[in-house]
Amino acid sequence: MSVHHHVSDELLLDYANGSLSEGWSIAVATHLALCPHCRKRLSAMEATAGAMIESLELEPAQASNADTSWQAMRARLEADKVGNKGQSVADKPASAAPNFAEVPVLPEPLRSYLGKDIDGLKWKPLGRGAYHIKIKTGDADTSVRLLRIPAGKPVPEHSHGGRELTLVLKGSFYDGQGRFARGDLEEADQDVEHQPIADEGEDCICLAVTDAPLRFKSRLVRLVQPILGI
Repeated sequence: MSVHHHVSDELLLDYANGSLSEGWSIAVATHLALCPHCRKRLSAMEATAGAMIESLELEPAQASNADTSWQAMRARLEADKVGNKGQSVADKPASAAPNFAEVPVLPEPLRSYLGKDIDGLKWKPLGRGAYHIKIKTGDADTSVRLLRIPAGKPVPEHSHGGRELTLVLKGSFYDGQGRFARGDLEEADQDVEHQPIADEGEDCICLAVTDAPLRFKSRLVRLVQPILGI
């Protein structure tokens, strides 16, 4: 199975230069663990940035600052592990297609936040058969959670108060914008109104990151939204 929906150039560049907050970085790094195409794009960005730095004739103090920034970005790339094989995103061969049968449902770095793979997680009900798990981070600007949508069932129709990243980890869904399966990343903003519907056959498990509450069309959902924290 191939990944068809990739991280945008803008978001990937922000990740590469270390300007993304923790919540967004978790989503991008987990997508990279499942997407050889985007690992290749990231490597190209890294190589281009390195060549640009090497070509600059800097004063000693400026060179020191540039070196420090570049080393910090390298360290971050090295820290994002792929699967459970101890390879970094930068070290993983970009041409190697992931064998999804061998990769855990929750690849690194996401799995480290939860302490285990999908089996044994304690889900909290959202209603109508859906469940979620809020993921603790040190990032006060984003909300990070796992969502489990029952097979064949919809998420309430909604728009967005900010940005939303949705990364499919198991199963698939369709929302009018396209069909998203394992490894696919959907970026939505204030201009997108949709209603994801999980495909038949198996529950859809996603990683969802937002920086503002969702805007649900249903009045009933809006009433319970503060309790659910979505």
